[in-house]
Amino acid sequence: MTDYVTFTVANQLFGLPIEHIQDVFTVASITRVPLASPEVAGMLNLRGRIVTVIDLAVRLQLKPAGQAIGRLAIGIEAGGESFGILVDGIAEVLTLSDSEREPPPVNLDHGLAFASTGVFWLDHELLVVLDSNRILDLRGRAAAA
Repeated sequence: MTDYVTFTVANQLFGLPIEHIQDVFTVASITRVPLASPEVAGMLNLRGRIVTVIDLAVRLQLKPAGQAIGRLAIGIEAGGESFGILVDGIAEVLTLSDSEREPPPVNLDHGLAFASTGVFWLDHELLVVLDSNRILDLRGRAAAA
């Protein structure tokens, strides 16, 4: 069994294992980074830590929600860096059986399938489980381009 924090981006339900998440916060102010890739919404100071804010909708090539101010972000540490992942809304924490997780369906968007470790079929919705390392690896995308 794994606990997942679930959230929405562009009306799609996503989840991340709870052990990868440090906190959830509202973006109050943000500083744009000149010449940064489009998915980097900017940087902010969160309780003395410099946090790179990633717009998950842009990263996954979904419909962006707009400006970052006032949106929710999920705090993640990766590779010694602090990141905030912009989301449209936080849903709930779900405890799901690992045996019920399925590989991404073949008809799932290629970029979304790459960022996913699998899916859960809920009552009337598909929960896409994301791989935090893949969504935060901005160098991998630049190398692929």
